[in-house]
Amino acid sequence: MSTSTLGATTAAIVPTIASTVKPSEAVQRNPFIRLDAKDNVVVARIEVPAGVAVPSEGVTTLQPVPAGHKLAARFIAKGEPVLKYNTVIGFASEDLPPGTWMHSHNIAFGDLVKDYRHGLDYVPTKLLVSDERARFQGIVRADGRVATRNYIGVFIVSHGAATVARKIASFFDEDELAAFPNIDGVVPFVHEQGAGMERSGEPMELLRRTIGGYIRHPNTAGALVIALGEEHNGLDDFLAHQKLATGPMLQTLVIQQAGGTKKAIAAGIEQVRNMLAAANGVRREPVSAEHISIGLQCGGSDGFSGLSANPALGRAMEILIEHGGTAMLSETSEIFGVEHTLTARAVTPEVGKKLVARIDWWLRYNEGRDTQINGRVSPGNNAGGLANVLEKSLGGAKKGGNAPLMEVYEYAEPVTQHGLVFMDTPGYDPVSATGQIAGRANLICFTTGRGSCFGSVPAPTIKLASNTPMYARMTNDMDINCGVVIDGEATIDQMGRAIFEQILRHASGEQTKSEALGVGLNEFVPWPLGISD
Repeated sequence: MSTSTLGATTAAIVPTIASTVKPSEAVQRNPFIRLDAKDNVVVARIEVPAGVAVPSEGVTTLQPVPAGHKLAARFIAKGEPVLKYNTVIGFASEDLPPGTWMHSHNIAFGDLVKDYRHGLDYVPTKLLVSDERARFQGIVRADGRVATRNYIGVFIVSHGAATVARKIASFFDEDELAAFPNIDGVVPFVHEQGAGMERSGEPMELLRRTIGGYIRHPNTAGALVIALGEEHNGLDDFLAHQKLATGPMLQTLVIQQAGGTKKAIAAGIEQVRNMLAAANGVRREPVSAEHISIGLQCGGSDGFSGLSANPALGRAMEILIEHGGTAMLSETSEIFGVEHTLTARAVTPEVGKKLVARIDWWLRYNEGRDTQINGRVSPGNNAGGLANVLEKSLGGAKKGGNAPLMEVYEYAEPVTQHGLVFMDTPGYDPVSATGQIAGRANLICFTTGRGSCFGSVPAPTIKLASNTPMYARMTNDMDINCGVVIDGEATIDQMGRAIFEQILRHASGEQTKSEALGVGLNEFVPWPLGISD
């Protein structure tokens, strides 16, 4: 079991995580949430019919307001900024009387004037001394790296070897691994690139960096790398580019040289079998939480995500960073519009400018396209109460809390800086999480309001629900219910501390819901530089 400094603090609220679906009397009496005194909208906790008086705001609903959606708390003139968390999320497209349901039909997307304030608001994190830091049961590799899981990976340099890799990995089922209880599995990491593509340049660079990052990942105990034999991402070139040397725990296989599919599968099985004993020879031991690196993700967001799951996860990341750990914010197109809140607290102006440079790249890449960074969110996000990318970004950025921004990385680059960092990725969850794991995230925390069934290996995914009704519907997929914040049963701080405690348990080997379901074996998706949303 893990040990930490926070057990007594969070124990009182953990039993409330499985809250009932029925709204409490307090919620029914006050069905709207005011997020900031200067806001001109409030957010519905539950679905509210038309004609309902809202005493706290002195208005009456003029139309039905779905849960997670917004209500005009006063008259908002056409063209006036719409404020949520005292931040502009758009502009009124018409005169809006008090009590109006506010959504994408009457909130216009527009250009904002941003004050980047590069580094001017930087405040260093007060780190706990080593003896005060939380600990978890980690796997310490011979070179000092710390793992949260223990996998053998079967990798391919091109899609031409995908079937062979899958068949080799599938051979090692529970029966085959029964004698090796310390191995979490043998996993195929297949993709659709490596052949029929440019032999050099950024796409090939990203592919090689991603595969290499997974091979070097602390959670990868051993690796078999397979090639067909004639791909553009040649096996020898890949190994040389990534400075990878073969040995007992990093072996290669060329299908054409092995004599074809059947012989290659047999040879690959034998190569993996020869790694099992060494991979199994590990044990967990107490290590500092400074070795935890979290990839932050959100998907299927709703109007509650930015009110409960995201800020609660942000509070957990502030705690992790105080303990010396790392939080990796990503999904560049989903921080657009609020990136100035990150650049202002960058450790140096240069770090802030790196982030703006990545935003500028995305704007050029998506110019003239019907994509998220140009305003439109997904149908699920929209139905959940998010009017546009500005509102989504406002909530999404909260996953990093208020910690200072310490560094900005390109996709799948090795992350060596502790604290809050940013990695440039698309908003598409599998591609984004793949880059984070390649960058050495050893856990993924994934917030969702509509419901996500995402999972990942070799770094497992912890899923956090933004609202209790969805958590109740999808309890087999959700690890944590942050809906208790909306229900009035926990504060953001209490929820954040509970999340941090659960992170320590999962880092120590406790299975996440996605792991128990076997989800994650098909979510290795290196960025093909064609996914723009």
